[in-house]
Amino acid sequence: MTAQVTSFQIGMEVSCSDGACGEVIRVVIDPVKRELTHLSVEPRGRLGLAKLVPVTLASVSASALSLSCTLAEFDRLPDAEETQFLQGDEGSGYPVGQVLMWPYYGLGMGGVGGIVPAPVTYDKMPLGEVGVRRGEQVQATDGAIGSVRGLVIDPADHRVTHVLLDEGHLWGHKRVAIPISKVTAVEDGIHLSISKQEVQELPEVGIDDISV
Repeated sequence: MTAQVTSFQIGMEVSCSDGACGEVIRVVIDPVKRELTHLSVEPRGRLGLAKLVPVTLASVSASALSLSCTLAEFDRLPDAEETQFLQGDEGSGYPVGQVLMWPYYGLGMGGVGGIVPAPVTYDKMPLGEVGVRRGEQVQATDGAIGSVRGLVIDPADHRVTHVLLDEGHLWGHKRVAIPISKVTAVEDGIHLSISKQEVQELPEVGIDDISV
């Protein structure tokens, strides 16, 4: 009997029980157990304010993803990102080391020396787990073969069964599902134990075509 699987695609719209709360910007997995553990969900237009959502709160239907929590409960979830302050300098009007500047200091005010400081945002995730963002490179044994689109999991135990890959170039683009057994590492992109040719020979799939 074919088991039901669920696709968590990066970029999906996410809703709480009482309204929209953002989109999936990253999936977080336990690389040892090969299980999906969390989703990073960022409110629209609020860069750097993503929340780390346990996958146990999420359910998927068609192309939408819903959370079993309210917007107020979503706001109380742990932060998925951290934006660092920028160190002040002489141009800020204060002695070096005595001021920390907000990342967006200077917007509409000319900035420091005419330059608007850029914020530095870091991903935050549980110890020992790794994040995968949309568009990260997938590396076959002989080079890059495409980019990550999302993950397919078994909803019974949140075990990752496949990596969804956008393979090829604009003139020969297709989506394929790479079995997790062919994945050797998930840091600095997805690394496979198969060649480009073997990936290219995989059929194009829709989520209904994938079984575990």
